[in-house]
Amino acid sequence: QVQLVESGGGSVQTGGSLTLSCAHSGSKYESYYMGWFRQAPGKQREGVALIDRVGTTTYEDSAKGRFTISQENHKNTLYLRMNNLKPEDTAIYYCAADFSLTKTAIQALRDPSYFAHWGQGTQVTVSS
Repeated sequence: QVQLVESGGGSVQTGGSLTLSCAHSGSKYESYYMGWFRQAPGKQREGVALIDRVGTTTYEDSAKGRFTISQENHKNTLYLRMNNLKPEDTAIYYCAADFSLTKTAIQALRDPSYFAHWGQGTQVTVSS
């Protein structure tokens, strides 16, 4: 059974930085996409960044230039480095894994329901 465990969330001030980690295990196969999503109170879950098995990255506009997604395959760990954080980045951040490859990267990033495997989330709070 695929397991995803996020860590690294916390509280920072505007302009601060955080690095989220997602340890994944339990799959016999390599994922096609792994992504970071977030959900703010009262809002729908939205995509932030995605990386495919060869390391190609895709970002939503809100993350471009500030966030960096990366992975260390030998450690089965996904990362999200977040710089210049803003109050509107406050949300629970989730990592997700896909093993089906039936959408393009941008389609997958914009459709959280596409992903079948999720972590429990880690809270990020940015104060002004």
